[in-house]
Amino acid sequence: MSTENNKYRHYVRWMWGLFIGGVAFVILLFILISNGFLGFMPSFDELENPKSNIATEIYSADQVLLSTFFIENRSLIDYKDISPNLVNALVATEDVRFYDHSGIDARGLARVLFRTLLLHEQSSGGGSTITQQLAKLLFHGQGASNIWQRAFQKLKEWVIAVKLERSYTKEEILAMYLNRAEFIYDAYGIKSAVKTFFDTTPDSINIEDAAVIIGMLKNPALYNPRRRPELTTQRRNVVLGQMMKANFITPAEFDSLSHLPLELHFNRADHKEGLAPYFREHLRLVMTAPYPEREHYASWQKQKFIEDSTAWADDPLYGWINKNLKADGSKYNIYKDGLKIYTTIDSRMQKYAEEAIVEHLSQDLQPKFFKEKKGRTRAPFTNKISKKDYKRILLMSMKNTDRYRSLKKNGASDDSIKKVFNTKFPMKVFSWHGERDTVMTPLDSIIYYKFFLRSSMLSINPHNGHVKAYVGGPDFKYFMYDMVTVGKRQVGSTIKPFVYTLGMQSGLTPCDMVPNIPQTFYLPTGKTWTPRNSGNKRAGEMVSLKWGLANSNNNITAWVMKQLKPEPLVNFIHSMGIKSPMDPVPALCLGVPDFSLYELVGAYCNFANKGVHIEPMIVTRIEDRYGNVIAEFHPRKKEAINEQTAYMMLNMLEAVVNHGTGIRLRVKYHFTCEMGGKTGTTQNHSDGWFMGVTPNLVTGVWAGGEDRDIHFDNISLGQGANMALPSYAIYMQKVYADISIGITPEDTFEKPVNFNINMNCEDIRDTPNKNERKKGNDDTFENEEFF
Repeated sequence: MSTENNKYRHYVRWMWGLFIGGVAFVILLFILISNGFLGFMPSFDELENPKSNIATEIYSADQVLLSTFFIENRSLIDYKDISPNLVNALVATEDVRFYDHSGIDARGLARVLFRTLLLHEQSSGGGSTITQQLAKLLFHGQGASNIWQRAFQKLKEWVIAVKLERSYTKEEILAMYLNRAEFIYDAYGIKSAVKTFFDTTPDSINIEDAAVIIGMLKNPALYNPRRRPELTTQRRNVVLGQMMKANFITPAEFDSLSHLPLELHFNRADHKEGLAPYFREHLRLVMTAPYPEREHYASWQKQKFIEDSTAWADDPLYGWINKNLKADGSKYNIYKDGLKIYTTIDSRMQKYAEEAIVEHLSQDLQPKFFKEKKGRTRAPFTNKISKKDYKRILLMSMKNTDRYRSLKKNGASDDSIKKVFNTKFPMKVFSWHGERDTVMTPLDSIIYYKFFLRSSMLSINPHNGHVKAYVGGPDFKYFMYDMVTVGKRQVGSTIKPFVYTLGMQSGLTPCDMVPNIPQTFYLPTGKTWTPRNSGNKRAGEMVSLKWGLANSNNNITAWVMKQLKPEPLVNFIHSMGIKSPMDPVPALCLGVPDFSLYELVGAYCNFANKGVHIEPMIVTRIEDRYGNVIAEFHPRKKEAINEQTAYMMLNMLEAVVNHGTGIRLRVKYHFTCEMGGKTGTTQNHSDGWFMGVTPNLVTGVWAGGEDRDIHFDNISLGQGANMALPSYAIYMQKVYADISIGITPEDTFEKPVNFNINMNCEDIRDTPNKNERKKGNDDTFENEEFF
């Protein structure tokens, strides 16, 4: 008996020993895991600040998310900004006892142990809580393939889950999980997913769409609503069923919601699409610009180097990424640091500007251009182009393609490259009616795209320099060259107000009378130059300076030029904000130099801002991912001209619209507000310009071909009043119609105190007949005509 008792006690001791040893082993194992002795274990700081790639968000001035810069298109969002529909769907589907456990669900584990492992029921579900899944997403990523490694990883997830539950509230854990979840189509996190598939925000999503998003978490590629809508609908209904079981929705709601069709509003993040793509690319290039080193610029890029060097020194936004460091001494990364960039763009005005450019090009200019060039062997080029120049331009365009550079890099001969460019390939091409599939040779595609006219628009608030709308071209995906800041073209008569401004600053007044006769300049070469007009209206008469600018008369502009001399004019135009180089020659007064639309509009803002020049601004502040303001930007001002001169010029620019080359704004588009402007047409009417000035908005438009030899051969169509002015008119009609913007037809130019200069010139009342046509061709860069 005693022997049996001894054996019993021996077995009991062994059992207790094994149990206690097992418990001690498990405790020791968890201690070792928790302290990182058995592999990586995140520290408390890492739990508080888990690393992830967070997209930089770009916001408009009216708080609209324009787009993101990203490696992973992920944006963080707080729990308060997540709809209960998403939270309820997630909890019901993934972890119905989420609010009752502390990171590990014992009942879930028991279910897995007995039903899945012992009874082999595949539908019993997993035992991972939302917190455990978050631990895996944050610190493990994909699960291990080896069963023992997976078991060990699961233990680590338990430890991390418990730590997460101690460090965060349940609401914070839900938000972290949804922010970390990965989807498809470059959507990372709930905010990007909701935007991508339903074009809405997480706080506004409805129940059935929330069920789709949460249902995708099981396998985003399998439950792809674009490719497998029926399967995704089935998965959505499973989620809705789980929500009904958890009493988040009623049986009646489940019955109605489960019968709804799947309705997507797909909106994949793409830097080439969406609102303000040219602006966003300009912003990216400005912020990431490196310190300008001369050896990094080609020999012909001297001016670019000068401008970049000036910007680096004077513009705090230029090269911001490379000029500012984090607290730890590292550089910011706009693709993964989750910055929030608040721009000056107004999303409404940007939309109207883009619509105006497309409307005028697609419905008016382009059809007329196609008609003029139809049947011409060297179209879309002018009929005056030589065969030699035609071939030269096409060869240059071919060499500028990625296809050519790739073939050349791989050692292809000129003959083989020529063969490739004359071989037909299937491709998608741009059209004004949407993308279309076609088959053509690469060379033919080059010619095809040259047929499309280009246009750009920039709109600035003159009082603070804020850029409100920025359109670099008709379609960023197919025409990526930015004609706001990158491209520079001959400015034609848009330079004339600067000539008159220096004249006003020097003592002239709008009503001063001068003879309308040709002016001859004696050049240093011994030759003479006499600019001509395209018509002979009031030739030989005494006319006012105001009349001269209103009618863009070259005789009068040349007369003013004679009083000023070229060198002082160059210096003055630079002081107005123009940075591009200019030769000090008499022809400067008629617009021979090339300027960008960006600097030209900035200079015209001086007139509406009482003579004070403000450098155009595109960003007001930058925040880090936590909402801390890390940079603020303010207007950079200087006085360019006095207030009286600015007001006189406003009056003269109004005369252009009331009586001169911009009169169709009154007659055709019926604007009655205070509005000034200036048309511009360059040599051979290769470029059409219009600059519009209102009390609170200055806007410029350029239109033309990809090459200067691509233009209308008919001056009535090629002039600035026809090429550019209509886009401005369409834009302003939309801006004035939207009262929420706050720019109204009732806005007025403010008259300076004690201003007593007479500007009521008698001859300016001679309004031209709208049917009057100017004849001839003016090779001095100006051909204006009334419609």
